[in-house]
Amino acid sequence: MTPARCALIGYGAWGSHHARAMVESPRAELVAIAARSEKSQAAAREAHPGMRVVADYRELLTDPSIEIVDVVLPSDLHHRVGLDVLRAGKHLLMEKPMALNEAECDDLIRCAREQGRLLAVGHEFRLSSLWGKARAMIDEGAIGDPQYALIELWRRPYRLGAGGWRYDINRVGNWILEEPIHFFDLARWYFTSVGDPISVFARANSKQPDHPELQDNFSAIVNFPGGAYAVISQTLSAFEHHQVVKITGTRGALWANWSGALDRTFHPTFSLKHFDGAEVRDIPIERPTGEVFELVDEINAMAAAMRDGAPLPATGEDGRWSVAMCLRAQESVHSGKPVAF
Repeated sequence: MTPARCALIGYGAWGSHHARAMVESPRAELVAIAARSEKSQAAAREAHPGMRVVADYRELLTDPSIEIVDVVLPSDLHHRVGLDVLRAGKHLLMEKPMALNEAECDDLIRCAREQGRLLAVGHEFRLSSLWGKARAMIDEGAIGDPQYALIELWRRPYRLGAGGWRYDINRVGNWILEEPIHFFDLARWYFTSVGDPISVFARANSKQPDHPELQDNFSAIVNFPGGAYAVISQTLSAFEHHQVVKITGTRGALWANWSGALDRTFHPTFSLKHFDGAEVRDIPIERPTGEVFELVDEINAMAAAMRDGAPLPATGEDGRWSVAMCLRAQESVHSGKPVAF
């Protein structure tokens, strides 16, 4: 199969990993990179000698040979740049969050439909050999009907991002859109057989008195049909990066955990246990798991969707749901009351 010709917009700390993933992918070829700062351009050229590197991403959109464009920019730029990519006739892989509000998500979905282009959102946890194995076991009936999930993260504070954008609430939208958005997506994914969420109640606080909008601690209860619910909790006031997912159902339970010195480590520890109501057994995970590994799978999946018509792991509609869940959670934090979807 001819590799999909890909371009990358954004070459910060996470964008450089996207570039690496495209180089490592057997189904993709990285042919161009757009980076705004001279420092990022120099880093891209050093890491990828001979690569076409430009300052203005719009130069890449005029290249008819480019098929897929991967956007890894600060969140406030997703809507405008995403529309430019789609209107140029390119397939779009958009980092999460898809956009800062539902109206912007709708614009992107509508434009992709009008242009006949693919729109995928970077919820790479769905491709994890660990978190994905939990979903596969739920689908196989390993725990019966899912009733409860706990998705919890203990980690060090966020990186500032280029120019400190991640600590500017006007650019980030809210911090729930930064990382808890992955956990909202996982919860909805794990409860697919139950139905879409119906309400959320959330709490949060900050250790920075002068920046209460930057929430270091966050917890939410997401209610699903039939009484099922998920608890999503995160702290940025801790150390390292440790994530746990616990899921119980009518006939059993799953317990998955992942730990690393950093979120982007290549040497994590991880495990998955299954309780069938009588015995607990360790479930083998066949390959390393972590977002640095799942990026390659994400690129492969995008190329397979374009070339073979394979389903996207996370569509624009999935991305919109994740944004909506985060925004309702933030509304609940402000009001102190449950908020319905």
